[in-house]
Amino acid sequence: MLRTIFTTDNSRVGLILRLTTGLVLFPHGAQKMLGWFGGPGFSGEMKYLTQDAGLPAFISLLVILIEFFGALMLITGTGTRIAAFCVIVLFMGIIWYVHGKMGFFMNWFGTMPAGTEGYEYHLLVIGLAIAVLFTGGGRWSADGLIRPS
Repeated sequence: MLRTIFTTDNSRVGLILRLTTGLVLFPHGAQKMLGWFGGPGFSGEMKYLTQDAGLPAFISLLVILIEFFGALMLITGTGTRIAAFCVIVLFMGIIWYVHGKMGFFMNWFGTMPAGTEGYEYHLLVIGLAIAVLFTGGGRWSADGLIRPS
């Protein structure tokens, strides 16, 4: 099982997919965890997710941890498939729970009410994460250094 999870090749495709996914997710995770990029930080995000969004505390914690540490895992290529799987589940939940009812398109032209965004971004992240799940970390990933027996 560990061999399946950590095995990867030296391809540039895995590298590009995991870096793209991780680098796109990292600022969002850093907003939630650290308060960077104008974000609320951990306590502010927990308050928002539990009180305003109505999520259980455990799920709220997972949202923050997956978005922050999952992004770092993808960037470094450490446990790439595990991180990709968690991102897929997280973003499916985001679509199901929040953005699915808002339609496909994001609010590109500012014509929808504030805070209203469709799920197109989330679907792209899921697609990238599925590709990462199949390809593995690729070139220059920490997974490439792990050789389970």
